[in-house]
Amino acid sequence: MKRARVGALLLVVALAMTACQGKPGDRAEGGEVRIGVGGQPLLVYLPTTLARQLGYYEAEGLKVELEDLQGGSKALQAMQGGSVDVVSGYYDHTIQMQAKRKEVKSFVTMLRYPSIVLAVSPRASRPIDSITDLAGANVGVTAPGSSTDFFLKYLLGKHGLDPGAANVQGIGGDAGAVAAMEQGRVDAAVMIDPAVSVLQTRVGVDKVKILTDTRTAEGVQEDFGVPAYPAAVLYSSGEWLANNGDTARKLANAIVKTLRWIEQHSPDEIAARMPSEYAQGNRDVYVQAIGRAKESFSRDGIMPAEGAEAVHKVLSQFDKEIAGAPMDLSRTYSNDYLPQ
Repeated sequence: MKRARVGALLLVVALAMTACQGKPGDRAEGGEVRIGVGGQPLLVYLPTTLARQLGYYEAEGLKVELEDLQGGSKALQAMQGGSVDVVSGYYDHTIQMQAKRKEVKSFVTMLRYPSIVLAVSPRASRPIDSITDLAGANVGVTAPGSSTDFFLKYLLGKHGLDPGAANVQGIGGDAGAVAAMEQGRVDAAVMIDPAVSVLQTRVGVDKVKILTDTRTAEGVQEDFGVPAYPAAVLYSSGEWLANNGDTARKLANAIVKTLRWIEQHSPDEIAARMPSEYAQGNRDVYVQAIGRAKESFSRDGIMPAEGAEAVHKVLSQFDKEIAGAPMDLSRTYSNDYLPQ
């Protein structure tokens, strides 16, 4: 009888342990976490890589694996499919997912300006002098459904066109985007540095017409009507955050330390810490691009409530699903994981 009771007790314990181990989203709490990056060489995601280069993840007791993906939509898909735990992507996607009644939440903000540029190819198949000229044109974005695609649709709508008026093509964000523009495979593209600066260096600054530029506060004010517009963040599902709060706090702490390091160091010092291949063969241009990008990085990782509201307002202007969905923006981000 005693043996039977002991055996039953052991079985109950084993089943309980198996159930705990099988809970979705709890893998990373032990210190291992996979982050999908929507274009790792892009400067908007620089803090994600720099935190690794500086050893800040390791200092937090984390083993972080970075997975480079073509764009934000691909990174989001990877998270939904379970191949990554966290995404280094744009805040836009947390609002997009809430409109679909799926809880995705950002927990540290890296970028306060989108740093997106809409440029015309030097080999465009037609004259393009304004955003309205993009109707029917082939326009490159990092990937369809990514924040670069959202930005294009917003601008088209803002200028009186249907958000789908341009023919969208996914061209990636780094070397692929530069090649597509240089070769005229697209008439224009929504680009992010260092790709913009590399293209201008290769073909000449005067050969690359810039239609709009959100790398500065002035550009953000002109396009969005606000002084700041939260962009790159770390986000994950509500379920993962509920099961991995300690890991999220460690990640947020590593990123905030990195943001402070960026503020205190020169573009040249920052470039020296980054993988050399990100410069695409021209370190001077890479350093200059970092210099322009420094202003756009957050200082403290905080998501301002008015910034979240601005993003929602912009997305609602071209996305009917977001415009019509009940929205609780407080469920799309949290500042609770930031260092106190």
